[in-house]
Amino acid sequence: MSRRKLIAGNWKMNGRKADGLALIEQLLKLRGEGEAPFDLLVCPPATLIDRIGQRLNGSPIWIGGQDCHQAESGAFTGEISARMLKDMGAAYVILGHSERRQLYHETDALVRAKAETALAAGLHAIVCVGESESQRLSGAALQVVGAQLLGSLPEQFTPENLTIAYEPVWAIGTGRTPTTAEVREVHQHLRGQLTKRAGKAADRMRILYGGSVKPSNAGELMTLPDVDGGLIGGASLKADEFWAIALASTQVSA
Repeated sequence: MSRRKLIAGNWKMNGRKADGLALIEQLLKLRGEGEAPFDLLVCPPATLIDRIGQRLNGSPIWIGGQDCHQAESGAFTGEISARMLKDMGAAYVILGHSERRQLYHETDALVRAKAETALAAGLHAIVCVGESESQRLSGAALQVVGAQLLGSLPEQFTPENLTIAYEPVWAIGTGRTPTTAEVREVHQHLRGQLTKRAGKAADRMRILYGGSVKPSNAGELMTLPDVDGGLIGGASLKADEFWAIALASTQVSA
């Protein structure tokens, strides 16, 4: 089934007003106003969402957050809610990124709770899953990502409000990537797990790949069956590289 590609940029903790806006201006110039066969999404730090969201309003580029709290509001110093993200113009939110799972010990149950809150606020959730190097080497990769997926899925998910991102932990920011066969295997497994939960609707759900994606390998990764785009880290901080990855996603599927 043909699914529209989504190329999502996760800026992580990078960018201040001047360089964030400069990057957006470069990306808008590259994107232009015409139709494109893919969707573009940028997820800057929360401090920039309002300002960049205003600039992107009415443009063909979406904006999202990098995380949200599981509660709608309350005494949670330093946190940001899904409703706050929505109020600033965000349409998407990344949840369960490997850095959140590893550095802040987020569990599947917590990711699921955040996803439930995000969907209730009208955001589209990008739920991330991925195995560590030791889990990959032990042969447990499929078991790990399958369990993460099922444990992190919100109750009322649909292709219109949820996207999955597979990001092998050992490939993020290391320059190492799985083989195309390994990526294909995991994405097929995730599609199968989604089908068990959502039936035919799973055919319309997007599953992104993330982990050291760059223009030189984007073509072979983004066009694999069941790979419906990318969750891009470092390369999304350079407009020309991010755009090149998006263009590579339009090649003929392998």
